[in-house]
Amino acid sequence: MLKIKLLYFMDIKTLVNLTSRAWSLNILALLHSGVPGRQAPLLEATPASRTSFSASLDHLVQLKLIERNPGHGHPLRPEFRLTPAGREAAIVAHRIMAAVPDDKELALLRRNWTVPILALVKKPKRFSILKSDLAPITDRALSNSLHQLEDRNWVKREIELSARAPFPTYCAANKGADINHAIALRG
Repeated sequence: MLKIKLLYFMDIKTLVNLTSRAWSLNILALLHSGVPGRQAPLLEATPASRTSFSASLDHLVQLKLIERNPGHGHPLRPEFRLTPAGREAAIVAHRIMAAVPDDKELALLRRNWTVPILALVKKPKRFSILKSDLAPITDRALSNSLHQLEDRNWVKREIELSARAPFPTYCAANKGADINHAIALRG
């Protein structure tokens, strides 16, 4: 099982695992902001489908970031609460969600690799470095994600000419830089 150690920051593997479900960050941010831990109020606060929302909720339970609140809720309609690790992850999730208040931009934020990529591009990085830091990502997924982030101006692509063979580097910009600042990565 993935061991999660957070203290207002997280490592990249934890961030990749956390963001592998579309609504995970949103659920944590909502619980942090005081939305009741029942499924109905949480679901109402998001435009998620029941299936996708439920998968994200189950994912957070598996990561031990939320748990059923013992003695509260109906067996078919349980109430959830943040675990100690979940409270710390929720602070980070809330900061990330606050950096992008626009609903249209939230769609990009919910994509699998957006947040982990933005977490890594505080300083310019090469494609190969990003790929090795995001170990399970494929070339195609990284390339598509970088193109989407460039199209929204969340990442800036520049050509590094100082080496013998020029190569592109990617760096967070605009909203991407705001999201990068909201995430405090360890190491």
